[in-house]
Formats: sequence, structure tokens, C-alpha cells
Amino acid sequence: MKVKMLSRNPDNYVRETKLDIQRVPRNYDPALHPFEVPREYVRALNATKLERVFAKPFLASLDGHRDGVNCLAKHPKSLATVLSGACDGEVRLWNLTTRKCIRTIQAHEGFVRGICTRFCGSSFFTIGDDKTVKQWKMDGPGSGEEEEPLQTILGKTVYTGIDHHWKEAVFATCGQQVDIWDEQRTSPICSMTWGFDSISSVKFNPIETFLLGSCASDRNIVLYDMRQATPLKKVILDMRTNTICWNPMEAFVFTAANEDYNLYTFDMRALDTPVMVHMDHVSAVLDVDYSPTGKEFVSASFDKSIRIFPVDKSRSREVYHTKRMQHVICVKWTSDNKYIMCGSDEMNIRLWKADASEKLGVLSSREKAAKDYNQKLKEKFQHHPQIKRIARHRHLPKSIYSQILEQRVMKEARRRKEVNRRKHSKPGSVPIVPEKKKHIVAVVK
Repeated sequence: MKVKMLSRNPDNYVRETKLDIQRVPRNYDPALHPFEVPREYVRALNATKLERVFAKPFLASLDGHRDGVNCLAKHPKSLATVLSGACDGEVRLWNLTTRKCIRTIQAHEGFVRGICTRFCGSSFFTIGDDKTVKQWKMDGPGSGEEEEPLQTILGKTVYTGIDHHWKEAVFATCGQQVDIWDEQRTSPICSMTWGFDSISSVKFNPIETFLLGSCASDRNIVLYDMRQATPLKKVILDMRTNTICWNPMEAFVFTAANEDYNLYTFDMRALDTPVMVHMDHVSAVLDVDYSPTGKEFVSASFDKSIRIFPVDKSRSREVYHTKRMQHVICVKWTSDNKYIMCGSDEMNIRLWKADASEKLGVLSSREKAAKDYNQKLKEKFQHHPQIKRIARHRHLPKSIYSQILEQRVMKEARRRKEVNRRKHSKPGSVPIVPEKKKHIVAVVK
């Protein structure tokens, strides 16, 4: 004889304490939920609206500099430590936890052109308009001791950029040429040059650490191999590139910030066509930095805003601006992927959330579950017109908004002119050039 027993586990329906919420049994049979999709749509709409309501990205302003902030650097080991260099030659070390300046150094006469930390975090290097490279201890001097650099290298020309190797005691500077230095020597190991114009920035690849990229004022982006001490190849664009940044997850991919308001993501194996052209800024892009995940990057522009772009999208997902923020010169994405720092003309360093509506602090398990559920709902219904409109909408300053409209009119006029020219020309004489190839002049190997 078959015996069926009913068993009820009190853990499934009895509260542990009176303060707990009553547990409600749930039947997952789809026949009992005929309005499941409309209900989920309303939840997704509410989640999207609440995301925009809670989008408060600005966290803090670190003020103390007496001139515009020209460069920023992250500490490789400590999340809370940030270094900044100003246009009056002053270098400051900041603690992001307390949001206070912990050390001030009068490092150079004139601008601090670049700052970078050693891979172990024990010291950092600065370069300035006084033609010197200085190495400083990360820890401040003891009581009664003078603030002195560990070593000073006097160069022949002004250096405009510096970057440190990710694994070895080697750093690179740029100016009239790209110089590779050993930390123990006062003259460069090797100098590399291709062309005669000044080079504005140099960056080591974080994965293939012997590779360097530099951008020069004659519109070139040049790639070098440190092992052969020779340039590999260069790509010439329509306008000057201000800086580049390598993707920390994909060894061959880098993004260039250009004067023509766009950013170009290249694969160094095929430089004749960029992987993606990122368009949204309305003025020259001055700096770019990748997130540690390699899926997004942040760009700083002369149009007084910073934007966050997904690597595979041509339009930005977020734009940050304030009334007081002027031209943004440098930007950094912190190593924990949570915050963005930017330094601007009006002497402030601002701290932003990378995810504008993210709740800071410890989340309870129910908050985490609700957040994940809402995220999945937003992804499921992201292409519905109403949800898409709310998620995409951003308030912009009037200056940026009016420039966007103006550039839209100019772009449409150029397109119309090209169509008319093609219409009234011999077939094939006016070729159709894709947007990606329009801005590349040549690739030289």
C-alpha cells in the first residue's frame, strides 16, 4: 500500500522573531499569473524612473590647489591615495577616505607636466617646465627633515609626458623624442623618434609591458617596441591626438582622445580602421582613462564635461557636469571601479560615482536581491520606447545643448552636399567613405 505523508517544515513559514516580515508562500504556476509581463513592464518602468531620481553622482570636491590641476596619478597599492600636479609646480597627495590633503610639495618651477607612480608604490616621478625629472618618496619626510627629492635628472629639453613601466624599474619620458630611462642612471638607455614634432604623451601597455604608445603634435600616434628600441608603426589622423590610454584587459586595444571632438578605439594590429568612433563631446577631448574591467572608459573635454563610454558603443552612457566646473584637463578611474576623479581649470579635483545611482555603503541581502532583479527587468525591457526615453535622457548645460544642435545642422548640411555631389557626378567618381575611415589619413610601417 502506498502512503503519502504531508510534511510541513516550520522554517518555511514561521518568523524567527516578531521583527521579521511574514513569509508568504509563492506558487510559480504560470497559469495563475496571466498578467505577468504587464506587471514586469510596470516594475521595469518604475525601476528606470527611480534610477534617474537617485542619480546623484557628485560626491566631493578636493580643493587646496592655487592653480589649475594639470595631471593626476593613482597609487598602485592604496585605493585611498591620489596624487595631483598643478600649473604652479605644486604636487599634492590626497587621502580620498578623509578627503583631505596629506602632503604638499613645491616640486617644479612652472607647470607640472606629468606625474606617475612606481609599480610598487614606494615612490613617484614628476616632470615640469624646468626641464627636470624628479623622484620623490611616497612617505613624507620625518620630523625636522627637509622635503627633498630622491634624485633629480636635468634634461636638455622640456619634458611633456611621463609613464612608468608596469613591472620593471624603467620609465619613459617624452618631449622632442621618447626617452627610456633606467631608475639608476642619469642618462636615457635609448631614445626613439619618428618625425620632428614634439610628443605630448607616452603610455606603457599594461599587459604587453614592452610596448609603448605616444602621440605627437603632427597628428601621429606612434607605437614603439622597447626590446628593439625602434618605432613599430604610426597612424596619421585628420587632427591632433592629445593622449592615448591602453585597455587593461585587451593587450592590443587602445583609445585616443582627439582634437576633433571624437575618441577613436584602435586595434594596433589593424590601424587603418578604428574599431569604434566615439562621438558626443562638443569640444576637444583632453584626457581618457579606462575602467579596471576594460569595458568602459571616461573622457575629459574642453567643453566642461566628462563622459562615460562603453567600449563597444559610439555614444556615451553618462555625462557629468557642474556649474562651477571649467575645462576638464585630466581624469582617472579608480582601481576599485567605483569612482571617477577629474581635475579642472578652476583648481578643484572632483570625485564622482562611476554608477550615478549606485547606493554607497553596505547593502543587505534583500537590497542586493532587489537591485539585481530591477537590473534584469531594465535589461529585459530596455528597447521599449518609454523606458528607453527615460533611461537615455540627460539634462545638459545650455552651452553644450546649443552646440550639439549647431553641429547636428552642420553635419546634415555636409551629408546633403555629398549626396548632391554624388547625384550630379559620374557614377563612382564620388565614393561612399564610411565614418570610421573618414578621419584616418595614412598608416606608416
